[in-house]
Amino acid sequence: MTKGFYNLTSGILSQTRRLDVIGNNMTNLSTAGYKAETYTDKTFGEVLISRIGNKDKSGAQVIGSESYILAPDKLYVDYTQGSFTETGMPLDFAIQGDGFFAIQTEGGVEYTRDGNFSLNDQGQLCLTGHGLVLGQDGAPITLSSDRIRSDTSGRLYDQDSGSYLGQIGVYTFTDNGQLAKGESGLFQAGGQQAQAAQTPTVLWKYTEDSNVDMLREMTQMLTAQRTLQGGAQVLKLYDSLLTKATTEVGSL
Repeated sequence: MTKGFYNLTSGILSQTRRLDVIGNNMTNLSTAGYKAETYTDKTFGEVLISRIGNKDKSGAQVIGSESYILAPDKLYVDYTQGSFTETGMPLDFAIQGDGFFAIQTEGGVEYTRDGNFSLNDQGQLCLTGHGLVLGQDGAPITLSSDRIRSDTSGRLYDQDSGSYLGQIGVYTFTDNGQLAKGESGLFQAGGQQAQAAQTPTVLWKYTEDSNVDMLREMTQMLTAQRTLQGGAQVLKLYDSLLTKATTEVGSL
């Protein structure tokens, strides 16, 4: 009986974590460049069930297996490219294809697909609330104003004089699956070496939409909620049975 109690409890905790991830995806539906996450769990381990003789305990024969207790496995990120929205804003950029913008944060260089940039008080291109946007040369980009134009490679020019101002850096990795999501919501290299893309395609006055599929998230949310509710009801039954076992049955 206690085995079922622990299995149900682990299942409820797992569904709660799944709902947290789904809720985070839905919250970031309108966040530029956001990549949807998927929570997965696994069993704590499989226990083999063996049949052994009454006297000779050697040569046990495996007759099945049983899994106990769910445990968190991995949080997968879907790096599929989202659709693009034309904003008309001169400091908005989007990457078409693979690659990330590099942001110099207080904790080091991190990476994002969010190209909704702005200028700080020193005239440096930045991602608000995170840090400075790095160029193709790995250095921050300083602009005199937002009166700029950009070509499809992310090279920036002064709109009035036509002078060259710098190039927005687009960086790629050998395996995006090894990237680690930091507390800020940006991605960390995860031990990999970022490589500057040689022929990037950068869309000017566009941002990349979140790739969250709202219909999919709603379906998964309803499934998780129903599983959670069903598990809670059965858990109450187990609790009632355990109470009777320790009070009524124990007194006989």
